[in-house]
Amino acid sequence: MKVLIATDSFPPDCGGSGWSTYELARGLRARGHQLTIVQPRPGRPDGQREYDGLVVREIGVFAPPIPFARNYLKNERLTARLADVLRSVIAESGAQVVHGQHVMTIPAAVNAAAAAGIPSVATVRDYWPVCYWSDLIHDPGADALCPACSTSGMLRCIRPRAGAAWPLAVPLVPYMRANLARKQQALCRASRVIAVSSTIARDLSARAVGLLPGRTITIPNPVDIESIRAAARTHRPSARNPFALYMGKLAPNKGTRKLLIAVDRADLRWPLVVIGDGPDRPLVERWARESSREIRLTGWLPREEALGWLGAASLLVFPSQGPESLSRVLLEASALGIPIAAMDTGGTRDIVIPGRTGLLSSSAEALADDVARLVGDPALSARLSAAAREHVEANFSADRVVERIEGVYLEVTSGHA
Repeated sequence: MKVLIATDSFPPDCGGSGWSTYELARGLRARGHQLTIVQPRPGRPDGQREYDGLVVREIGVFAPPIPFARNYLKNERLTARLADVLRSVIAESGAQVVHGQHVMTIPAAVNAAAAAGIPSVATVRDYWPVCYWSDLIHDPGADALCPACSTSGMLRCIRPRAGAAWPLAVPLVPYMRANLARKQQALCRASRVIAVSSTIARDLSARAVGLLPGRTITIPNPVDIESIRAAARTHRPSARNPFALYMGKLAPNKGTRKLLIAVDRADLRWPLVVIGDGPDRPLVERWARESSREIRLTGWLPREEALGWLGAASLLVFPSQGPESLSRVLLEASALGIPIAAMDTGGTRDIVIPGRTGLLSSSAEALADDVARLVGDPALSARLSAAAREHVEANFSADRVVERIEGVYLEVTSGHA
């Protein structure tokens, strides 16, 4: 089958969604499908690159670092231009199905496929169809998530993001509502919607206006388990064991403050390694200077090196406050059999089954208790580790996931015909 993949990101410089798209492309190629990959690149010129033998056509788009202007150019302006490009690519490649991978590419992919008379598939990896900010957080200082993206909800979420200038942003609420509606409408026109977790699927069903019942299927992100394990073995760091690890963005929605509270409350005596960067880094650096604990901040690391640290860790602390869609860090930790103490947010339960493949908590204090349990109970850690490895192999391995997505392609192409 000839498949056109439109993706927001792709290796080597990318986050979890890019690596998940790569695993999909790699798996489809291994199954004999012909692939064309297109990626918009805000702030870059048009171009082309290759990764692991996969050619990626890059579509440049002007996107200044001004929040609402950048969003407009990455959405309304980009959607129209990218749809035109994708229509041309469909004609050139003879694509039989278009698969949009994220917020920037799905509306354009759906529109281009409809214009070309072929089916489209959309993979939803976070909350962009139901939240303008994609994270459901209307108050970074509160645990409660936004109940609905209404006008009043948008007015509330603007305040912490715009600071003292928030009254100047109020006139932008109509644009925000229209932007969200356009994205929802495009998603609802897709032939099939893939939600990467049960939580994403439930949220789409409850909040995405116009999404037909039965149109959404839950299929997780694919994970190449053997390559993760190989990278962890090859890039194992020279570090003193045991140590605890945090890996991810240092930001409020990732629970940076909960991490600090949990480590202090658990009275963690092991070294703590923090891999990542972000707006909360000064807070973590100050805490590390003032703490008597051994804390190492590495900043961002290349993926293979980060996997080496993850594979050597004795415990992963996952304090995320935002509603995780399906954390790649948790999938990689499970594949490596690393004991997990995590906050119970979003799709995390699809990976961490409480008491079976890891420990889940609903507060920083309970997270601290779970950290202390894992440190003090090696038998519990070993049991959770073994079950986590089995769970990820049975449900998230790239071969199984790609086979399911291939089945979606066959379904929509036969139904479209």
